Amino acid sequence: QVQLVESGGGLVQDGGSLRLSCAASGRTFNNYIMGWFRQAPGKEREFVAAIRGSAGTPYYADSVKGRFTISRDNAKNTVDLQMNSLKPEDTAVYYCALKRSGYRFDALYDYWGQGTQVTVSS
Repeated sequence: QVQLVESGGGLVQDGGSLRLSCAASGRTFNNYIMGWFRQAPGKEREFVAAIRGSAGTPYYADSVKGRFTISRDNAKNTVDLQMNSLKPEDTAVYYCALKRSGYRFDALYDYWGQGTQVTVSS
């Protein structure tokens, strides 16, 4: 099995920064994708960012482009999300996810973490 554990969430002021980290353990897969999703109260879970394990091509939701940066460390099996210029509308539970293989980066993930809370005060 694959286990994903998020860390780094917290409370920040409008305009502040946070860095989230996701650690993966268990078996590895070829052509895997790791991504970040978030879910705010009363909202559906939405895609935030993703990166391929091999090529390292990043993908971002339009709402976070220019503010968030996703990165990976294959040796440590981790993926980070650097969040800058945070806004109150970024408040949500952030989830790490892993897809074993495929081409669609914004959906159809196989494994999920428990989530970490990010709160941005106005």
